Amino acid sequence: MDEFSVRAVGRVESSVRGRGDAPRQGAEGAPAAWLVLDDGLARAYSDLLVGDRVVVLTWLDRADRSVLEVHPRDDMSAPMRGVFSTRSADRPNPIGLHPVTIVEVDGARIRVEPLEAFDGTPVIDIKPEL
Repeated sequence: MDEFSVRAVGRVESSVRGRGDAPRQGAEGAPAAWLVLDDGLARAYSDLLVGDRVVVLTWLDRADRSVLEVHPRDDMSAPMRGVFSTRSADRPNPIGLHPVTIVEVDGARIRVEPLEAFDGTPVIDIKPEL
């Protein structure tokens, strides 16, 4: 298969340090967090405003890329399912999708909520929610 190169446009600053701290989905109690973006990309994020709904794409850098099947939501009583039919972070290409609301903009720092990504997680893109 083809390989692609993706570069981080920023990093997450969050109180969520690891799996034990993270809710499974943002809507399940995730805190607000900062997206600290690359200063060189200022023209790309200059139109983001408080109140905007966006989807933050992250690279789940602590995911296990060898995992192909999981018990959904780590419920061992649930039958194994292929990761492409789940929201598991562990998967061949661990791209996180996070629908959030922008609650503060401070230059290259964008505060969003709710965001269940770990502190230090690379941000790979931001797109408006449709």
